[in-house]
Amino acid sequence: MDEIDQATVIESRLKEAARQIHAARYLTAFTGAGISVESGIPPFRGEGGIWNRYDPSILDLAVFMRHPERSWPVIKEMFTSFLGTEDRTPVAPNAAHRVLARWEKEGRLKSLITQNIDGLHEAAGSRTLVEFHGHCRSLTCLTCGRALPLTADTTAADIPRCPCGGLLKPDFVFFGEGIPPAALADSNDVASRTDCMILVGTSGVVYPAAAVPLLAKRNGAVVIEINPGPTEYTRRMVDVFLPMKAGEAFERLDEMVLSIAESRA
Repeated sequence: MDEIDQATVIESRLKEAARQIHAARYLTAFTGAGISVESGIPPFRGEGGIWNRYDPSILDLAVFMRHPERSWPVIKEMFTSFLGTEDRTPVAPNAAHRVLARWEKEGRLKSLITQNIDGLHEAAGSRTLVEFHGHCRSLTCLTCGRALPLTADTTAADIPRCPCGGLLKPDFVFFGEGIPPAALADSNDVASRTDCMILVGTSGVVYPAAAVPLLAKRNGAVVIEINPGPTEYTRRMVDVFLPMKAGEAFERLDEMVLSIAESRA
């Protein structure tokens, strides 16, 4: 397929996606690391991915608890862009985050489920947010359960310690750790209610998160996927596939949805 034909196909898919988004009664979004790439945060997998540079076992809960002196420096380096440390300017939401937040404010987007822990959806203004894998806003003591805000001060030590002496763990989900029950229940509830779900920058290989869109599809939802390349979802369950960067796709969809709304006002 030449470039002109490809552009025509994408334009047709954008129009169909915009039509489905406008028609949806319970529009939702499900986002992965790919939505934040345009903000400067690398994905976990694929070209330039975090797991190409680090051993994933460093985020295993058992390893962290046994060898925090080994795990913590790598964790801090991996997440330095959004740990609140003073040595880097925090990353900012991109167009995709901003459009989703505005759609929520306008009442169009009913809920957003994210696998990300970077806080960019919240920074953009999203509030009806399910953080499936937790977040980076705080740390919790594994001894006494005390929670402390995650700041440059609390992450400065070689090993983060609570005033009681216990080990402080960032409040995102480590390998070997269960999904927060409330996040799991809320995600399943959203998937059972949605009639249109937008998948953004997610590979479909990380479970149990990857099961959420599958549940939405089984319950009859139209599924729109935005990703530069095909994923495990694309041929299996996606109704409209947009092979685009997230920011560009959302800017175009925003324009088209507004145009539909104005034409029918």
